[in-house]
Amino acid sequence: MIFEQLIYNDLGCASYLIGCQGTGEAIVIDPALDTRPLERALEHHKARLIGVIETHTHADHISGHGILALELGVPVYVSALAGADHPHTPLHDGDSITTGNIEIVAMHTPGHRPEHIALQVIDHTRADEPWLLLTGDSLFVGDVARPDLAIAGEEGAAGLYRTLHERILQLPDGIEVFPGHVAGSLCGKGMSAKPSTTLGFERRFNDMLQPMGEEAFVAAANAGLAPKPPNLARIVDTNRGPFVARPRQPERLAELPGDAPLLDVRSSADAVHGLARGAWHVPLAQTGFGTRAGFLLDPDDPVVLIADDEAQAFQAARQLQAIGHFTQRGWFPAAEVRDLVQLPPLTLDEFLAERDGLQIVDVRNEDELPLPLAGARQIPLHGLHLAGLDDLDPSRPTAVICQSSQRAGIGAAILARRGFADVRPVLGGGMGSAQLQTA
Repeated sequence: MIFEQLIYNDLGCASYLIGCQGTGEAIVIDPALDTRPLERALEHHKARLIGVIETHTHADHISGHGILALELGVPVYVSALAGADHPHTPLHDGDSITTGNIEIVAMHTPGHRPEHIALQVIDHTRADEPWLLLTGDSLFVGDVARPDLAIAGEEGAAGLYRTLHERILQLPDGIEVFPGHVAGSLCGKGMSAKPSTTLGFERRFNDMLQPMGEEAFVAAANAGLAPKPPNLARIVDTNRGPFVARPRQPERLAELPGDAPLLDVRSSADAVHGLARGAWHVPLAQTGFGTRAGFLLDPDDPVVLIADDEAQAFQAARQLQAIGHFTQRGWFPAAEVRDLVQLPPLTLDEFLAERDGLQIVDVRNEDELPLPLAGARQIPLHGLHLAGLDDLDPSRPTAVICQSSQRAGIGAAILARRGFADVRPVLGGGMGSAQLQTA
């Protein structure tokens, strides 16, 4: 059996290559838009791709099924309920796809989306019963899918409850579970970074599978959900629509245009010492780059990437394309930017020493506030660019703090764009520090 899990770390997405060594044929499930890791896996296994299966219409990332269909001519299998507007083979509950000794059986598992399917994988050289279960966006390691991305959360959670108890949990404990997402995805809220589990382990230790009625499950599934990025509907429409070809990479610009949005993708430690005036800033190296950028950027307004080098710019472009931002106007070297804004960072010690003279903006989410920071204005990062700031003085020295310093630089750049003249991100520590919580 050919089996390989491919993780797209930025969005916490997992795809799977499954096939038969005897035939040298393989099928990919839920491919990422960046198909290069898949292509390397096919070469490693000396396998030929014969099909693509989508467990559902994704809302958090653009699928690579269009690239594979257009370039390799392989069929795309999607649920008959998905309403796909591209060439496809419809899948119904119980349908199977076979290559050699490997059989993949579709299992209708609505909840996350009405058309969602899980896939039972059978290796007939081992047994004629499922060995693996690819759960897509239904059951994760330590969590279940969020139910509110396609339909009302209460309706989705009720469907997911029935899917779990009437379908998935009817399977044997020994089945190995491989989910469509790991930690870092917005499609769940408490999932583990562990890439797989067993049904028996989840039955015992997954809080959402413990005995509770449907009403309690629905309430729990809808509690504490992360905000929805504004581009979700656009991503769904793109995945359901005509095939998307392989996107082009941005060109190096000779000069920085004055009429384009700018996005600095360097580390915050670098960007705060010289940010292009008016630029957004989201560090590429941090997990969740695409999700955070999706809150800030208009996908119809081609952005110029400010990067250290071509490799960094190209990777940023790929990760923007994965969330449906297909056209970047170009990229420009950070070292050649001349009109700069300084965002002098504070260490945690410096912040503690100077805090009485600072206006403080805390960009954590509400559920990160067991110990609110006295005197701070709390504005979650995802809404800072739109929030009313009339109660803040843009002329005062303003510190930006978060839980661990991962978001402070992003928030500082947003405030600088909004006219704050002296913005100081707290880097190297944050509210998660015992030093700050006991100060």
